[in-house]
Amino acid sequence: MESHSSFPTRRSVRLVRIATSRAAQTTALVALCAAYVQGALTKIIDFNAALAEMDHFGLHPAAFFAVVVIVFEIMASAMVISGFLRWAGALALAGFTLLATLIALRFWDMAPGMGQTQAMNAFFEHLGLAGAFVIVAAIDLTKDERP
Repeated sequence: MESHSSFPTRRSVRLVRIATSRAAQTTALVALCAAYVQGALTKIIDFNAALAEMDHFGLHPAAFFAVVVIVFEIMASAMVISGFLRWAGALALAGFTLLATLIALRFWDMAPGMGQTQAMNAFFEHLGLAGAFVIVAAIDLTKDERP
């Protein structure tokens, strides 16, 4: 049976210092927002593909929705990474992720097979991502309340 001591070991103290460092937390926030920043940049670089994506998902007018998504992804990611109203950016990205997931990854409407399996896996990965953003928001909202 494994014994759990309430006294921190040198290793655990080092791990806590690393995990709670500003560099580690900023890196984690950048990683959390990476898909949104990449998505916005991809849409900017190939705007015609962004228009086709909006059309594919029935979002009209496509140009309006493409611009709104680009601005949203950049602004909300910047809020999360910078700390400026981090909670609001995180909750916005959580909501956006849930909505986009319900629109784009409707695995229950797909024929059984590899495509359905991939969509189902992506669906649940996106649910986890949305959950992570809720945790970021909760931490940010309660940071002044902790002892």
